[in-house]
Amino acid sequence: MVYVIIKELSPSADEVIIVTSSLMKDMTSKTDMYRANAIRVLCQITDGTLLTQIERYLKQAIVDKNPVVASAALVSGIHLLQTNPEIVKRWSNEVQEAVQSRAALVQFHALALLHQIRQNDRLAVNKLVSSLTRGSVRSPLAQCLLIRYTSQVIRESASNTQTGDRPFYDFLEGCLRHKAEMVIFEAARAITELNGVTSRELTPAITVLQLFLSSTKPVLRFAAVRTLNKVAMTHPIAVTNCNIDMESLISDQNRSIATLAITTLLKTGNESSVDRLMKQITTFMSDIADEFKIVVIEAIRSLCLKFPLKHRSLMNFLSNILREEGGFEYKKAIVDSIVILIRDIPEAKESGLLHLCEFIEDCEFTYLSTQILHFLGIEGPKTSDPSKYIRYIYNRVHLENATVRAGAVSTLAKFGAMVDSLKPRIFVLLRRCLFDTDDEVRDRATLYLNTLGADGTVEDMKEFLFGSLDIPLVNLERSLKNYEPSEESFDINSVPKEVKIQPLAEKKAPGKKPTGLGGPPPNPPSTIDAYEKLLSSIPEFANFGKLFKSSAPVELTEAETEYAVNVVKHIFDGHVVFQYNCTNTIPEQLLENVTVIVDASEAEEFAEVASKPLRSLPYDSPGQTFVAFEKPEGVPAVGKFSNMLRFIVKEVDPSTGEAEDDGVEDEYQLEELEVVAADYMLKVGVSNFRNAWESMGPDCERVDEYDLGPRENLAEAVNAVINLLGMQPCEGTEVVPSNSRSHTCLLSGVYIGNVKVLVRLQFGIDGPKDVAMKLAVRSEDEAVSDAIHEIVASG
Repeated sequence: MVYVIIKELSPSADEVIIVTSSLMKDMTSKTDMYRANAIRVLCQITDGTLLTQIERYLKQAIVDKNPVVASAALVSGIHLLQTNPEIVKRWSNEVQEAVQSRAALVQFHALALLHQIRQNDRLAVNKLVSSLTRGSVRSPLAQCLLIRYTSQVIRESASNTQTGDRPFYDFLEGCLRHKAEMVIFEAARAITELNGVTSRELTPAITVLQLFLSSTKPVLRFAAVRTLNKVAMTHPIAVTNCNIDMESLISDQNRSIATLAITTLLKTGNESSVDRLMKQITTFMSDIADEFKIVVIEAIRSLCLKFPLKHRSLMNFLSNILREEGGFEYKKAIVDSIVILIRDIPEAKESGLLHLCEFIEDCEFTYLSTQILHFLGIEGPKTSDPSKYIRYIYNRVHLENATVRAGAVSTLAKFGAMVDSLKPRIFVLLRRCLFDTDDEVRDRATLYLNTLGADGTVEDMKEFLFGSLDIPLVNLERSLKNYEPSEESFDINSVPKEVKIQPLAEKKAPGKKPTGLGGPPPNPPSTIDAYEKLLSSIPEFANFGKLFKSSAPVELTEAETEYAVNVVKHIFDGHVVFQYNCTNTIPEQLLENVTVIVDASEAEEFAEVASKPLRSLPYDSPGQTFVAFEKPEGVPAVGKFSNMLRFIVKEVDPSTGEAEDDGVEDEYQLEELEVVAADYMLKVGVSNFRNAWESMGPDCERVDEYDLGPRENLAEAVNAVINLLGMQPCEGTEVVPSNSRSHTCLLSGVYIGNVKVLVRLQFGIDGPKDVAMKLAVRSEDEAVSDAIHEIVASG
């Protein structure tokens, strides 16, 4: 107890001398327990000066015959390595001797200390692993440590490119036959986490984990099913042999095990097992929390999209749990899943819509009710019998709050517009809504009655109800604020349509579906489509072909300046168009004939071919001017451009708002603009990088190594290369673990010319801070693979 008190109190430098002499006497005591405790306490409270005095005793203690004393010295060495590394590194010979100890804990602590001493020397760690994997480690704890160190060496060492063999893989496989369960599991987990692991390499690890699934120990069952769950994300076929064992875990008393088992089964299940699986899940769902239920629902959705013929049983399951108690996020996840299944599986539409109708009869969430009503208005009129949904919709007008009632009125109007046979009945229902207590409900009913009863064409009516607003909301809002009430009514045609929303998202990967009700409607016009429509409407740019990519806006002025300008780079196969978005922030000025004079002297491959000035730029009203350049077709030309804003400025009378007739020419210097290699690459992800890599084939593969020079850490180097190439990181590989000395990053994208590209980057720290990188590129065109290497070499 005295030792514990001294260690916890950690006396100051002035006080430590009081206890040091007593502790040093205890270090040479004949009682082993005193010696061990004295070593632990002394190493905790002493500084480097005193440490040199007791170093001889510590070295002797490391090789002491008593395991308690030896372990105390080794653990103290692990702590001292943080503060006095030079002293501890001198103990290498004694520590190496302790690694051969027959005592399990001594061997474990000795191996941990020896690895920490050598951790910054890759060759030394390699030699340590090589010597110990020959069978000199007896302690199960030390064996687990050795497996982890071996995995680290395997990650940092490239596999043999001729035979495909991995260094030390045979050792990991041999550990699967160890008598200690912890060693077996550690080896199996290490094999499953190997980079680019093959099915052949996985098989022995999966077999061992399958045996653990039927263990009587909950900790082994949990460890095995959690590891298999991770493997199922990348190698679902390899896990299918364990499905029968995992089905028995659905009823496991430990809910964590049961949840992991069910989600793994849903990822690996086949079509014949779906019905049986659904019956087992039904009893399971009521016992787990909402967050786990959401995970299960997402897995069920993926399973249904994988086996569309089983949509009926899966849809029934979703509708049943939709009626049970649950929070908003849980209910939203179910509704989103049903919506996605309706959109992707035509046969599921009618049953899915009926399930949603039954749900809104007793739905307590306003958000979900209005979203379902909106979805019903789009999909309901297209079914074989639209009239059966009217009752559910009209019930909302009587039984819900004002927000839901307004949504129901809009949905009824859509049915009336799309289905002529229902129009008289819809008229009757809408007229009843004219007496609602809420203004919004009455206004909507009046509007839709006038619209449906007007003499306009059916197309005009459908465009009004279903069409998207082609006017930017920011412009509409500004025009409404500036409108002054008068005899002349507000004219929506006066709102500028040319100004598009400036922030731009990257082009989405093809084939991606909306994520449920919270997502956009099917086939929404993307921003790149809006840009393409805008550019094609300008005669000078109409013959440039299809727009490949539009960049995010790049600011060319600082904040709070008199003129705000940013630029969007539009990339075509043989041209680049700069769209300068300009805003005048001075109320007393009107700018006319606004152009940007671009100096391309530092961009030799570009030649200016066209420009489109902006006629007028009033106060706080964004506008665009364009400059187009020709470049070699299909070539990722790069360069730097200087920009000068030129315009005629006219004074504006604040009282009348009218500008003077005469103006003065003026210029305003803008920041420089660069076209870089990343502008020619679209960020398009792949769901399974390994499959995509193998399907691409090695015919157009190019591999080379590069020295990236000194970097602060690996994360900085990884981010620099990702930004240089402008590609999409896959499978979360852009995140580098802290203190990691090696890392693999996977990237995918589409290069100009619509050529798919996959990149595998392997980083390693070579020396104190120098970073080396191995770059492997596969694409559909070998010229593109070479171009990626040229970008890295010149970057």
